[in-house]
This record gives sequence, structure tokens and C-alpha cells, in this order.
Amino acid sequence: MDTPCLTTDAARRALGFLTLDETIRLADRGVTIPAPHSVLVSPGISLAEGVALWPGTVLQCLDGGHLSLAAGTICFPGTRIVSKGGRIEIGPGVEIGDEGGFTIKAERGADITVGAGARLLGGGSLNLSNRIGRGAQILGPIRCQNCSLGDGGTYRDPDPDSRGGVLKGVGVARDLEVLKGQVIQAFGLFAEAPMRPQSYFHPPEKN
Repeated sequence: MDTPCLTTDAARRALGFLTLDETIRLADRGVTIPAPHSVLVSPGISLAEGVALWPGTVLQCLDGGHLSLAAGTICFPGTRIVSKGGRIEIGPGVEIGDEGGFTIKAERGADITVGAGARLLGGGSLNLSNRIGRGAQILGPIRCQNCSLGDGGTYRDPDPDSRGGVLKGVGVARDLEVLKGQVIQAFGLFAEAPMRPQSYFHPPEKN
């Protein structure tokens, strides 16, 4: 009767992940995992109290990489975060992977930081080094490489031009800087699209 569990744990260990029981015991540190059998976490990853890992989440450290998730971060189904010799720091209250998953991967020498209250959703990815500022958003299947999104309020801020920088659409964003309150919407190469105030897409309501 115990063979399936032992086989599962052997496979997890062989691939560098915690066993099922070790994954379940992350709850003792305040990590919420509603379906631990479908979540893979490498040993040594820093998970703060209040982190939530939904089914299908993979958090992996290889080759001396560093990965930390601060309090209140939510990894929705399909989130994959891999530090392969690089450094990944996820701030508090970040939402990752809603509406289609999200991938973050830092190879050796790469540094990826995601600020408090940021949102990364819709099947996009971060590769190479990126700085995603406080309240910034990546909305859609966008491949981001060496991008910087400015700090600002979250998407709940009533003033769109006070929110963190935003990329929305689909395509490739490479070597871009999007300032606070600004947004680039593109369907292809983001470098060829204009940067606009976020109020362009969210004009104030008329009385």
C-alpha cells in the first residue's frame, strides 16, 4: 500500500524537490498549500508566512540559485519559478500566474526582483535580469527580458497614473523601461509600440 508514496518521494528527491510529507509540513511555517501532492518545492527556498501555493506550482532552485517569496505572495496554478544559479526575490503581496500561469527563470548571473503588490499574469515570462517595481503589472503572454517597470501604486490605486509601470498584450519586451504611471500595449514587439499614460486606457469617469 505504501509503494506509490515511496515511488513519488523517490522521484521528488531524484529531481531535487521536497518529499510529499516535507511539502505538507510547510504549513507549519504558515504556507498555504491546498493540494500539496501537485506542488513541487526545492529545499532551501525561503517561503514567508502567508505565501499560498496553488496546484501546479513549481518552485525550483538549481546550481546554487537563490529564491525567496515574501509574505502574502500568491502563486496561482501554472506558476513556475526556477533559479538556476541566479537570484530571484519576490516581494510581499505579489500575485503570480492568474489567468494562465507564469514563468520566472534566472540563469547564473541573472537577478530578478519583483516588488510588493505586483501582478504577473496571463501566461507571460521573465528571463535574464528584470526589475518589476512595486505595483507593476505584466498582463498577458509577454516574454520579458532585461526590463524595468517603475514603482507605483497597485492596480487598486484609484489614480491610474500613480500605479506601477505596466506591460499588456502579447509578444516580446526586451531592454525596456516603463516608468510609474506608464503603460505599453503591444501585439508583437513592445519596443515598436508607444508608451502612454495609464489614464489613456482608464480615463476618469465624467460626473
